[in-house]
Amino acid sequence: MESTSSLVSHATVADFASVALDASADRLVLVDFWAGWCGPCKAMSPVLDEIASTHPDTVKVVKVDVDSEQKLALDHGIRALPTLLLIKDRAVVKQLVGLQSAAAISEAVAAA
Repeated sequence: MESTSSLVSHATVADFASVALDASADRLVLVDFWAGWCGPCKAMSPVLDEIASTHPDTVKVVKVDVDSEQKLALDHGIRALPTLLLIKDRAVVKQLVGLQSAAAISEAVAAA
């Protein structure tokens, strides 16, 4: 499901390094690996929009559509959807797999 928030970025193989990895030097990057046919992905999208809007200076939310960006999903070992990666200083510091509550995502963001 496409994000409705203008604060959420979308990444491709071509720009993942600059959109997600390079950005993680300045703030935490939350990468959402999702697909349009994934019900739990759709359910989690508003929560990610909210995180992007409530933490714009400390968290950057990036979405990766695994159907169009299969190489990125393979490169990051994504085996289930949705999968969230929290990236700090170009390294994955936390991975959340499956539908997550707003509280669980907020807790992971705060701990990262």
